[in-house]
Amino acid sequence: MTIRYDNDAETDRDEAIDLMGAFRNVPRTGVIYVTVEAQKRGFQLGAEGWCNLGQGQPETGPLEGAPPRVTSIPVQEDDLDYAPVPGIPELRAAVANLYNELFRKGKASQYGPENVAICGGGRVSIMRACAAIAPVHLGHFLPDYTAYEELLDVFRRFQPIPILLDPAQLYEFSAEDLRREILGRGLGAILMSNACNPTGKLVHGEPLRQWVNVARELDCALLMDEFYSHYVWVGDKPIVSAAEYVEDVNRDPIVVFDGLTKNWRYPGFRTTWVLGPKTFIESVASAGSFLDGGAVAPMQRAAVELVQVAPTLAETKAIRDTFMKKRDRLVSGLRELGIQFAVEPEGTFYAWGDLSALPESIRHGEDFFKAALEHKVICVPGHFFDINPGKRRMGRPSRFRHHVRFSFGPDMEVIETALSRLGDMIRSHR
Repeated sequence: MTIRYDNDAETDRDEAIDLMGAFRNVPRTGVIYVTVEAQKRGFQLGAEGWCNLGQGQPETGPLEGAPPRVTSIPVQEDDLDYAPVPGIPELRAAVANLYNELFRKGKASQYGPENVAICGGGRVSIMRACAAIAPVHLGHFLPDYTAYEELLDVFRRFQPIPILLDPAQLYEFSAEDLRREILGRGLGAILMSNACNPTGKLVHGEPLRQWVNVARELDCALLMDEFYSHYVWVGDKPIVSAAEYVEDVNRDPIVVFDGLTKNWRYPGFRTTWVLGPKTFIESVASAGSFLDGGAVAPMQRAAVELVQVAPTLAETKAIRDTFMKKRDRLVSGLRELGIQFAVEPEGTFYAWGDLSALPESIRHGEDFFKAALEHKVICVPGHFFDINPGKRRMGRPSRFRHHVRFSFGPDMEVIETALSRLGDMIRSHR
């Protein structure tokens, strides 16, 4: 930063130093870090020759059986004004109806528009919710989504409490484990991704019902990041949501985050939502008034048709048909190269690889990542998912330093090329 003053140069320098001292150094999250490192070697979006298995983005083009892609959006005259901070009424109603149709048929308690707040991106959704959380102990799992680290540190109204998941136990965490953590640590809320980014572990069916029951009984808010809830590879339901097991939508402490970014494959639209009890949604909307000001109106209007039941189910089926094949190919291909998996992806489009059996020179995630960049393959070192708000756990190596997250979001051709290049890389280190 260059700062100019009207006094002498020495004072300019001193005052500039003082002013710079007022700024906090915000570290890059995992995906931003790996993208910047790749850019130093010539990577950019759309660049030929690169295999981007790092970025959390699904392929966004047409899929067989999916609704046509939205490629143009009209702008109404009213869209030139500010949109309502909680979201336009049409989209709030459409989102509420989607959850009622998919998960709440025959239930007395139904979601309404007042249970939905529309936001301008996934991080914004979670950020608003964190601003609306009371000063409580807030539990978070290890490993989990990299962006939680800074988010949980910035909002100092609550105390983040880590909850360890054990690869040796296949990252399992039962409702009784949940009860023990809530009571033992005095948790008032828990933030988690389901399906989990990065492991792909999914809580679904009866275990998820039991989780919701425990949260209701102990009055502990479950903040459920469900941005990958349409990428489901196990069980008999194409979409999984904690909303299915809510008894009273305005009393049960269950909050759901979702949006167009992953499950409808429109990351560039930056249109997401928070679903939960009416009083909480009112607080989320109030937080939006000073945090971000609300989502973009034309994008919200385009989303209304996308979140109808029929196109949603068609899109989800197309995702399952296409991404299941990519999942199987990536996991089997990485296994052939010596990369291990405590659990195969049950959801998401990520594979959480253990490098422990590879040559020592690429056994650590950071070393593997840098070596892969030389072959124009991008992945994310596992230590970024060992989220540590405020860097309070100091002087200890990450438990996930031997892990890497691989994405099967790109198309099959990219995955095949990446596997071939990673094979060459690994053989060169033997």
